Amino acid sequence: MPKRSRKPADLNRLAASIVREATDPDHDPYEGKNPAAVELGRLGGGKGGKARAAKLSAEQRSGIARKAAAARWGDRA
Repeated sequence: MPKRSRKPADLNRLAASIVREATDPDHDPYEGKNPAAVELGRLGGGKGGKARAAKLSAEQRSGIARKAAAARWGDRA
């Protein structure tokens, strides 16, 4: 799975967005987006991880955490 980043690939766009956010307090980051889609994303995004964790057994969660630690630390641990 590719890693995703929230920052723009172009540094000029990143700088422009930082300046815009710092100087325009009324700037709406959701401007131009479908309000229904934004709301659906907020509804589902807030409960996704919690619902998944509630369905997993302690043994399954431990296995997932072990695999994540191995992927992060690899040979260093």
